[in-house]
Amino acid sequence: MQDPQPTASHFVNGAYLEDTAGTPIDVVYPATGAVIARVHAATPAVIDAALDAAVAGQKVWAAMTGTERGRILRRAADMMRDRNRALSELETLDTGKPMQETLVVDATSGADALEYFGGLAGSLTGEHIPLAGGDFVYTRRVPLGVCVGIGAWNYPTQIACWKGAPALACGNAMVFKPSETTPLCALKVAEILHEAGLPAGVYNVVQGMGEVGGALVTDPRVAKVSLTGSVPTGRKVYAAAAEGMKHVTMELGGKSPMLIFDDADLENAVSGAILGNFYSSGQVCSNGTRVFVQKGIKDAFLARLSERLAHVKIGDPMDETVSFGPMVSERQMRIVEGYVDAGLNEGARLVTGGKQLAREGFYLPPTVFADVTDDMSIAREEIFGPVMAVLDFDDEAEAIARANDTPFGLAAGVFTQDITRAHRVIAALEAGTGYINTYNLAPVEAPFGGTKASGVGRENSKLAIEHYSEMRSVYVAMNDVEAPY
Repeated sequence: MQDPQPTASHFVNGAYLEDTAGTPIDVVYPATGAVIARVHAATPAVIDAALDAAVAGQKVWAAMTGTERGRILRRAADMMRDRNRALSELETLDTGKPMQETLVVDATSGADALEYFGGLAGSLTGEHIPLAGGDFVYTRRVPLGVCVGIGAWNYPTQIACWKGAPALACGNAMVFKPSETTPLCALKVAEILHEAGLPAGVYNVVQGMGEVGGALVTDPRVAKVSLTGSVPTGRKVYAAAAEGMKHVTMELGGKSPMLIFDDADLENAVSGAILGNFYSSGQVCSNGTRVFVQKGIKDAFLARLSERLAHVKIGDPMDETVSFGPMVSERQMRIVEGYVDAGLNEGARLVTGGKQLAREGFYLPPTVFADVTDDMSIAREEIFGPVMAVLDFDDEAEAIARANDTPFGLAAGVFTQDITRAHRVIAALEAGTGYINTYNLAPVEAPFGGTKASGVGRENSKLAIEHYSEMRSVYVAMNDVEAPY
């Protein structure tokens, strides 16, 4: 296994860059609590160098054809797939997620994004608009300039690519700041991109906490900010970007509902609830953590869920037979434990889990609460951990109203074998991404993002191109110009 200590803390202007004057940031392996690497937060000099490199590199990159840009992105995608095991090991060290997950989700999803947007790059054109008398307008799709990406700690490789791929396909440069909790993986993305032929300065990575992000978001050289994070952080970043009239994409949190009707296939419903609550130890923004179960199937659902959870394998995330790993940090585990206490104090019934496991690392097992009511904090607030809240409901109208009674709107799921009800209910749920008889799949071909407080803009799909480029119009006169005097 590779040494997790990176060559240097930052990747700027096509090369690794170190500045030990920055605040040290320890990288902690969640499975043991041990410090496995250290990076330094970006100093003002590093931030300035990254932005200057991005400004210069973007001009070189934008002057290339879309086909040339796409070729480099697709080459990088192939390289990521070739190095999937090493990248997956680094992701597991960074996040604690089991190799069983990272081998099939993280770098592979990043490669999918690079391949997809690399394929689109050569097709990004404008249009010809004929007008009366022979005049016409043509439009030009142009890059925005320098884009800043701010990543979350749960999917560091994927997020670095989900933001980078559409930005680069459109001819932009990017300065990416990963979460200080998981700083390692984005450096490898930058390294691969430049090894694939990206001009120097086009994809830069700088480390740091909130002050580094704040410096990037407010810098006048920056045209676009894309954040994946919590709603409170999103509000601050959105406001700061708006001050500079910057383009924004905000992919924020949620408290997503999953509606399970009496006629649902029980095994599929339980599988969906497991994936929508316990994958990545529950640390997924779109998780369906409010599981509304129609009363006729409730007992059977809880019984089968408990049986299935008895087979979870918790352990060393480097063991590919392990299906459930630690939480990302002790701090996050303590936050989740606080919600478990709140659930008990508010009268919810603990079905399973709830207590830290007696082993090294930050392990909290899959936790299920039943008899949850809408006013409980575990049903209102995003927990971001392996805690499922099961709520009862009687009929469809009630379930829809209660599901929508939230400031969030990232995702929603419906399990039923009634095809008309499936489409009717999913259309009524206020969410950016809906699922019918499945949950938490996010192919690069489909738009992903939230409504209400869960964000603005979309990642992935052709829609992402709109968020990393703008159209300019050119009116061409084919006739004499007339004026009143």
